[in-house]
Amino acid sequence: MRFNSWLFWAIAGYFFIITIVYVVWGLFDKGYVEPAGTVALLLCAVFAALVAFYLTVHVRSSAEAAAQDRPDGTLEDDDPEMGFFSPWSWWPLIVGFACTVIFAGLAIGVWLAFIGGGLLLVSMVGWTYEYYRGNFAH
Repeated sequence: MRFNSWLFWAIAGYFFIITIVYVVWGLFDKGYVEPAGTVALLLCAVFAALVAFYLTVHVRSSAEAAAQDRPDGTLEDDDPEMGFFSPWSWWPLIVGFACTVIFAGLAIGVWLAFIGGGLLLVSMVGWTYEYYRGNFAH
C-alpha cells in the first residue's frame, strides 16, 4: 500500500509537470493556452493526487504494515477475504450489456438509451436480490 501511494504521487507529479509543459508549448506554438487539453491534464494530476492522498492517509492510520509492505511478508499473510463474488451469476453480464445499450443509444438514438435504462434497472434489481430466491436463497 505504501508503494501504491508513492506511485500515485509520482503519477500526480508527472501530470502536473506535463500540464506546465503543455501550457508553455501552446503559448510558444500558437500564442494562446488551449483550454481543453490543459484542463484534462490538470484534472489527471488532481485526481491522481486525490488517490495518493487517500492512500497516504490510509497507510499512516493503519496500526500495522500490510503484508505487501513488509520485506518478510508472504502471500499467505494477506487477508484471505477479498470480497464476495457470485460464482455462477449471469447478472453482471446483463448489467454490462445494458450499459452497452445505453451508450450505443447515445450514439444511435435516445430511444435506445431509454430501453437500455429499463434493462439496466431490471438487471440491477436482479443482481441485488439474486440471493433472495432460487437455490441460494437466505
